[in-house]
Parts: sequence; C-alpha cells; structure tokens
Amino acid sequence: MQKLSFNMFDLLPDLESLRKRRSKNIEDAVGRGAVVGSDAEHPTLPVKSTAPSKRKPSKVSAAPLKQEVYRYQRSAGNTHSTGARPMPQQAPDLTLRCTELDMDGNITVRAGEFQKSELCAQHGLQARDLRKIDSKFVNQMPAILVRRHAILVNLLHIRALIEADRIVLFDSIGSHSQSLLVYELQERLRSNARSGPPEPAQPFEFRALEAVLISVVGSLQSDEEVLVNLVQGLLAYLEESVDRSKLRELLQYSKRLSRFEQKVLNIRDAIEEVLEQDEDLAAMYLTQKLHGTARARDDHEDVELMMETYLKQVEEIVNHIESVSSHVRTTEDVVNIILDSQRNSLLLLEIRLTILTVALSSGTFLSGLFGMNLLNTFESHPHAFALVSTVAFFSIAALTFAGLRSMRKVLRRIN
Repeated sequence: MQKLSFNMFDLLPDLESLRKRRSKNIEDAVGRGAVVGSDAEHPTLPVKSTAPSKRKPSKVSAAPLKQEVYRYQRSAGNTHSTGARPMPQQAPDLTLRCTELDMDGNITVRAGEFQKSELCAQHGLQARDLRKIDSKFVNQMPAILVRRHAILVNLLHIRALIEADRIVLFDSIGSHSQSLLVYELQERLRSNARSGPPEPAQPFEFRALEAVLISVVGSLQSDEEVLVNLVQGLLAYLEESVDRSKLRELLQYSKRLSRFEQKVLNIRDAIEEVLEQDEDLAAMYLTQKLHGTARARDDHEDVELMMETYLKQVEEIVNHIESVSSHVRTTEDVVNIILDSQRNSLLLLEIRLTILTVALSSGTFLSGLFGMNLLNTFESHPHAFALVSTVAFFSIAALTFAGLRSMRKVLRRIN
C-alpha cells in the first residue's frame, strides 16, 4: 500500500468549508424539530419525535467532523480536489548497486546506486543483458556473455561487467566471499600493474576475467573440501555400524552433494559454451577493439588457453564429486543389503515361532478333546493321563521337527 504524505496547511480551506456545511446541516435539523445530541450527529436520519420538549439542547459533538476529516484524508490519494499529492517514490527494482575498479586496482565507486537505463547507456548494453547480472532474478543459470565492448560474467556469487579499462562488480558488498573477491581483484591488478616491461602483460580484461575465474574455482574447491570431508567421515562410521540417525544424515548429505554437483556442472557448461564459439573468444580482446585493431576469428589462443586451464580445474572438481557420489551410492547399497539381511532374520524368527505355535496347538487340541464334560472309557483308567500326555508331547515334537526341516530345505533352494 502506497504511503501518502499531506501538508495540513493545504487542508485548512477545505476543513473550514466542511465545518460551515456541517454546522448549517445541524441547524436545519434542529429547526425541523430533530433531537439535538446523539441524533444530531446524523441529521439525515428520520426524526424520532416532533413533540415539543423541554430538554435543553446539548452541545454538538465534534466526532462527526473528525470522522469526515479522516475519510477525507484517506480519499485524498484518489481525488484531485486538493494540492496534496503522494510523493513520487523510485521503484527499487530499477537500480543496481555496484563497485567499480580501474586498471590499477583502485576503487573508483564503492557500493554506488545506478539506474539500469544509465548503465545500459554507459556500457552499451541492452536491458535484457542486465538480467544476467541482477541478483533480484533468482534461479539464473551461470553464463559468460560477450558483447561488443564488455564481458558479462554470472558465476556463483560473482556478477561482473568487464571492459577494457575497468571492471564493475554488482552487489559486491555484504558477504565475505564478495568482499574477498574485491580484495583479490585489487591485489592481482596491482601486481600486474607493477610488473616490468620485459614480459608483456596481459590485457586488462583477461587479468580481470582470470581473477574472477580464480575466485570461482577457489570457492568451489573450498566448498568441495568441506562437503567431502563430512561425507567421508559419515561413510567411515556407517561401515562399522548402521545407525538410524546416521542414515538420516547420509540422506541430507547426499542431497547436498547432488545440488553441489549440479552447480559445478552448470559452471562447466558455461565455460565450455564460450570455448565452442570462436567469435566470442575473438571478441574478448576488448583492448584491441578500443585501439581500433581488428582481430581474426581464429586468433584467440591466449584467452582459449586461459579458459581451458580453469575448465580442467572445474572438471577435476566434477570428477571428484562424481567419485564421492558413487561411493555414497555404494554405501547405500551395502546398508540396504545389511538391512535386508536383518529383515530376513526377523522373518525366519517369525516363521520358527509360527511353526512352534502350530505344533503346540495340536497338543492343546488333544487335551481339549479329553477336557470335554462327556463320558468316555478313560475316566477311571489308571494310566490315561500319562498316555494322553505322552501322545500330545510327541505330536508337538513331530510337528515342530517337520516344520523346521521343511524351512531348511526352502532356505537351501534360495541360497
């Protein structure tokens, strides 16, 4: 909801006219015989009584006037009867915060707010190009875009615009990794600026791009080291004993490992996409463009070697993560086998108990027959109890032995 700002001095004429109009309405209501007091606050309501009354007229309450003023202030934003207008507010999504460094690594602009239209006009970009470096757009794929006078980089936490004589970092203040990137850029650009003339220095755009790639690869390696150490420690524990809580942690780590692997694969695809385009590689020589020197389409050996170097490092991270993921899947399979074995042991125990229950039921059936209140020839027999008990015991033992033997035969066929 848009917040409105009013100047109370602009409302004085309207409030005065409103007060006079309300006073006239109240006087007309009193002249018609309406009850003055609580009913006078609503002169449009029907008159309750027209009989003369000796009641003294009370003072008119100021509550209706306050209510009218309140409704007037709320509706002032949609009317043009007064000179009070809402203060224009700048849309927050039309600006970008950025830090700019020159060729010597000096910060010329720190956390400055710039209009997107101004950035497009200053750097020769289209509005769609800024979407790749705007952090307000989530779920963006990593990309390295080459334009006529600039290189746009969107890798991990880095969103940068590289030109022949400066680099612009977007949203570069507020996190440790971004502040570390600014420091690394300053050190690298200053060290290259201090290098002597015997060895020809790289163009500024290549030094800046290499510093960005170093920061990206370093961040990936640190995240990989932390995650891999956690996963390997958990896997070593699960090899000794299977714990339910550890299995839940393994599930969480497996999900984190999959997300990290996908992130590294996206960065690898972004670098490979640039390496596959000869025109983009040749267009990265921004310094020669600035001096008006044309570059052949297949003459991009320097930047290609640099990009391939960091592509190999990213692929090493991918291979390591894939091997750890394979180890996790193997451990999950082994854990499932162990759990299946324990489940089978419980099933065998249940089968044994079932066989024993069936055997006991045969003995109880025999004893139940003789427990009926019916006459038979065994009531007065001196050895009837011993005989029946012996038959019941042997029937229970025979059925138990037969059931266990059948179960062993089935297990032999399975194994």
